[in-house]
Amino acid sequence: MIAVPAFENRTNRYRIEQPLTESVIHEFLARTNCRVVSSENSADAVLHGEILSLESSAAVFDTASNPSSTTSTARATTMLVTVRFHVRLEERETKKVIYENNNFLFREPYEISTEAASFFDEQGPALDRMYRDFAAHLVADVTEKF
Repeated sequence: MIAVPAFENRTNRYRIEQPLTESVIHEFLARTNCRVVSSENSADAVLHGEILSLESSAAVFDTASNPSSTTSTARATTMLVTVRFHVRLEERETKKVIYENNNFLFREPYEISTEAASFFDEQGPALDRMYRDFAAHLVADVTEKF
């Protein structure tokens, strides 16, 4: 049995720790035989995490010419999202560290729309995809190492 308390957020992104924690819990339930419990006191192991940074930057641009202008504009079509994370899995009673990574790095490209009207509609689903992808990478790394 494993407990996954809410991750600590060391970034300036508001409440990003909640969906990331929920995604990791969901991934443990879906992909492993681990039973996730809500109380640390009833767990055999506890997974602690700190979100150290979350950054996004344009990675691919589409250069489209404006027919009514002599200049070209470049719009980002792919963003590179990078999450730095500190994770530690420890036995609850002994505090023995089972797995630890002080600099877990998640980096994935995500395509975005170049249409302004759909950009804001995509923001929520795009973040949800990122949370799921992050959780899949993290849970795979943790379970492969112990």
